[in-house]
Amino acid sequence: MERKSVAEAEQHRSGCPINLSLEVLGDSWSLVVIRDIMFGNRRHYRQLLGESEEGIASNILSSRLKQLTDHGLVTKEQDPAHKQRQLYSLTEKAIQLVPVLVQLGAWGRKFLPVSPELSIRAKVLEDGGPQLWERFMAELRAVHLGVPAAQDESSVHHELEQAYREVVDAGGDSSG
Repeated sequence: MERKSVAEAEQHRSGCPINLSLEVLGDSWSLVVIRDIMFGNRRHYRQLLGESEEGIASNILSSRLKQLTDHGLVTKEQDPAHKQRQLYSLTEKAIQLVPVLVQLGAWGRKFLPVSPELSIRAKVLEDGGPQLWERFMAELRAVHLGVPAAQDESSVHHELEQAYREVVDAGGDSSG
């Protein structure tokens, strides 16, 4: 773990790890952008802008992508398949947020009026526990960091997408 100098710590409200985390991730869009890259495999600006359920404004998306890049959660590079597009990738710091996002989803499912189709992925991840989270993180490392993936396990992303499709095809009815 990297520790901040006193001068760096003075730039923040406090040195509390929760406060510092919220200074990076606590606005109403940063985790949504990370979620869309992580779970929706939305890696291009236009995908992030047009395919988000929440309808993020273009100036907010640009600002959040810059902020996430500046904080080392996302990288941006020219898409080798299309020279005029930028490809956004998660860093290890962002991939390590999987358990946090799973817990946020579990809390939301328990206490808030979620929709079945948009909460099924959270349920699958919650039910799968830390072993499934680790498999998903390994998949994300393969996609975003180029780390070789294990070939002997099914795709967690595919499992999440299949669960979503089943709920949508059933008309939004989900058991759980």
